[in-house]
Amino acid sequence: MARPGPSLFRSRWWPLAALLILAAALRLSTLDLQSFWYDEAYVPVHALHPSLIATLRSVVHRENTPPLWYVLIWGWSRLFGTDEVALRLPSALAGIATVAFAWGIGMELTGKRAAIATAALVAFNPLFGWYSQEARAYGLFVALIALAMWCWLRADAQPTPHRLGAFAASGAAALATHYFAVFLLAPMCLWLLRPRRAGSRRTAADDWAIAAGAPPPAGAKDRRSSPPAGAFAASAAIGLVGLALIPLALAQGGHGTQWIGAWALASRLETIPQYYLTGYSGAPLGHAIELLVALEIIAAVGYGLWRVLTPRESEAALLSLGLAACGVLLPLALALLGADYLAPRNAVAAMIPLTAGITVIAAGRRTGRVGLALVGVIAVTFAALSVDVDLSPRLQRGDWRGLARAIGHPVRSRAITTVELGAAPLEYYLPPLRNLRRGTVVRVSEIDETGYAPLLTGAGQPPAPGFHLVRRRDINGMLLYRFLAPTPRVVSEAQLRAHVIAEGRPEVLVTGEKE
Repeated sequence: MARPGPSLFRSRWWPLAALLILAAALRLSTLDLQSFWYDEAYVPVHALHPSLIATLRSVVHRENTPPLWYVLIWGWSRLFGTDEVALRLPSALAGIATVAFAWGIGMELTGKRAAIATAALVAFNPLFGWYSQEARAYGLFVALIALAMWCWLRADAQPTPHRLGAFAASGAAALATHYFAVFLLAPMCLWLLRPRRAGSRRTAADDWAIAAGAPPPAGAKDRRSSPPAGAFAASAAIGLVGLALIPLALAQGGHGTQWIGAWALASRLETIPQYYLTGYSGAPLGHAIELLVALEIIAAVGYGLWRVLTPRESEAALLSLGLAACGVLLPLALALLGADYLAPRNAVAAMIPLTAGITVIAAGRRTGRVGLALVGVIAVTFAALSVDVDLSPRLQRGDWRGLARAIGHPVRSRAITTVELGAAPLEYYLPPLRNLRRGTVVRVSEIDETGYAPLLTGAGQPPAPGFHLVRRRDINGMLLYRFLAPTPRVVSEAQLRAHVIAEGRPEVLVTGEKE
């Protein structure tokens, strides 16, 4: 009688299956836990329209990223709607797929130990989890860069037309999702186009040593051959997509990126590792938690280096960490030259090769079980931070949904003041609201001032004659001041705009009638 095949838990794939299940649980179980925040609410309120043409026109005039994600989310929203779960689900699915791609990256770099370690850290890292639950392009961007890196490694090992075509397709898709993909794809293409060794006795690790100035090892062949023709075609295909996107980038002109230049560059550079260590919202946890995670990573990497990497592991670590450095240092160089778009979240995809570089070292073959255990400690810490976000409102996105519930649907004519980025969430959760145009007036009997700490001087004071404070509420850090007048009164846009309670360009939303 034939023996039954191996069960899942006896197969070589069970660690990946387990990590995918855990990653899915982290991402899918809490998709509607947090309300939409600024950028997310902007998508259904301003970016998505009934027609695809109108949506693409909005991408040109209102957004600052390429169109692929908006095309996909437009079609998705036509089928599943525009609530939190519907619009975030594609990012969650992309985040789950990223774990599988990370596994593939580790396998291509050094084998199964690196595959398990890389997939585990990607599955639980709170930064990747955050963008897997956001209705924006970042989750897809990270997934496509991970896929492109995997395809790139496969094409470099065996440059067949199929593998090079897969790299070209995934790289082009990544570039059509986010402009910062170019800082990772350009070095990938240049690496494929390098002269390749003709003999089999000299390894890629030898190439790295020779490039650093060391003589070729004894007996190693030094014949060089031209890059495969397919490498030129794949790189050219990605380059053509980049060229095609230039007119769009110029037309967009960096819409909504003024805040980047207003944020000190040194502070942004400090925030990039902080995001990786404790997640997008981890700042309230304090530097002690950041230091704890950093020390865990340093201990794992230090142990791997102490045990001495094999030549293949050395090459893989240098390749991965070099790619991650390009993802940060190239936009930094542009920022220093005056083209400053280096927001920490734009560098999120560079954390994929960074993770691969860390795990190749920490889980090297000579580290044994200790190396995998140290990686496991990091993964458990990452998982705890990810769960903490679900349990702690202070680590979550601003509770605009809760604020909207506290405001309630209007029973009288009303004006709502908020900071610039607060308009879209309130318009989403409290339809129908409209922006009060500059220089106009409105007749209202209720004024609701919304924002968050730190408050400006004068918060709680009546914004106009005849109004008095009747309510103050704190909804998970979102603040509401409600003022009422006995009868509707005429209030100017300038009066309302001058009396916001938090920093930021003010916005005024109204339900009242124009005078």
